[in-house]
Amino acid sequence: MKRILMQNLISWKNDKYRKPLILKGVRQCGKTYLLKEFARTEYQDLAYYNFEGNPALADLFEQDLDPNRIIVELGLLLGKKINPATSLIIFDEVQFCPKALTFLKYLQEQAPQYHLACAGSLLGIALSNPSSFPVGKVDILTLRPLNFHEYLLAHQEDDLVDYLKNYHFEQPLAKVFTEKLTALVRTYFVNGGMPEVVSRWVETKNLELIEKLQDAIINAYELDFAKYAPLKDYPKLSLIWQSIPVQLARDNSKFIYGHAKPGARAKDLEDAMNWLIGAGIAYKICKIEKPALPLSAYADPGYFKLYLADTGLLRRMSKLPASAIFEQTPSYVEFKGALTENFVLTELISTSDETPYYWRSGNTAEVDFVIQQNEKIVPVEVKSATNVRARSLAEYQKKYKPELAIKVSLRPLHKVENLLHLPLYLLFTLPQYVTVSRQ
Repeated sequence: MKRILMQNLISWKNDKYRKPLILKGVRQCGKTYLLKEFARTEYQDLAYYNFEGNPALADLFEQDLDPNRIIVELGLLLGKKINPATSLIIFDEVQFCPKALTFLKYLQEQAPQYHLACAGSLLGIALSNPSSFPVGKVDILTLRPLNFHEYLLAHQEDDLVDYLKNYHFEQPLAKVFTEKLTALVRTYFVNGGMPEVVSRWVETKNLELIEKLQDAIINAYELDFAKYAPLKDYPKLSLIWQSIPVQLARDNSKFIYGHAKPGARAKDLEDAMNWLIGAGIAYKICKIEKPALPLSAYADPGYFKLYLADTGLLRRMSKLPASAIFEQTPSYVEFKGALTENFVLTELISTSDETPYYWRSGNTAEVDFVIQQNEKIVPVEVKSATNVRARSLAEYQKKYKPELAIKVSLRPLHKVENLLHLPLYLLFTLPQYVTVSRQ
């Protein structure tokens, strides 16, 4: 399965100032697979170590953290010498051995010639002993579920992706392509981007099978809460986690602690929420009332929405039948907006690696997302189908006169003055259209 992050890994390998790498990501987003594929294509040899359920491996780090000794003994475990020029060392599930995390600092300082990449659960790393993390001594990359670009590649649509990368809004996109892309967006809403789910869907088109896989991932996350969180905090993590789909479904999807637990306030649940955000499982989108640079300076951290890292898991946790999406069931209309917003958010994050904000002016207007593209601030309004009336975006434009505004829907790509209509299925190309729109 092709992952865009592979290019970042190759750049890391060739960087003369390379440090040990930590590849972070939510459970089952494909970290181990990607690193092994990276080793297969870019190195002559792989030295792979998994710390989960392997106390003998962890014992190597108990005596001291001398890189010369540890590298030799790691080679002995596999019965081969680790060559700094041709071997990739992989530490998998590194969160199970905090001292292995600390070891990265000594490797970077004393033996930087070795190529070492770690894969770990973001939740486990977030809840590990903070003193074990080698701040400033590692390179960090984050792997997320497949975005729609990668989803198309998983469906062997490489040629279509290349065509879309060069597509311009002066050209009408043929109906045969818009219909195919719209259908694929709907299947993405059902499946999401978890690699095993996508792989099984491409292979079998068996909805029952992929929903079993989604349920297993959801259950695995909940088991992780119990595994990594202090016992007293486990109920709070579960409350926040289970509340996200419910609160997104409300007309005003602002997250309210009291809806997660009656009577609860920020001080009761905020630490659990921050763990989920730090683990990459949830995204916190804060409100701004004034779109000015830097956006973070105008954010209200107490007024926010929570979304999930994967749209398919949101759909499954919400108990929304796949048939409601495929058949466009009328009763699906209310939740359709929340699911579409979640999709747009994950696409925006995948194109910029930055979490956007949303704009709200009192109780009169709200724009779904506000993003920063270099020195420009761009409002993004989301519509789930082809009805694109957007009173709030019009109010924002009238008040702030942005150089560019974006309306995302299922309508064809076109531009009217400074308003760019961008189809859901072309969100992965957004940076190129922002650039074109300024010329």
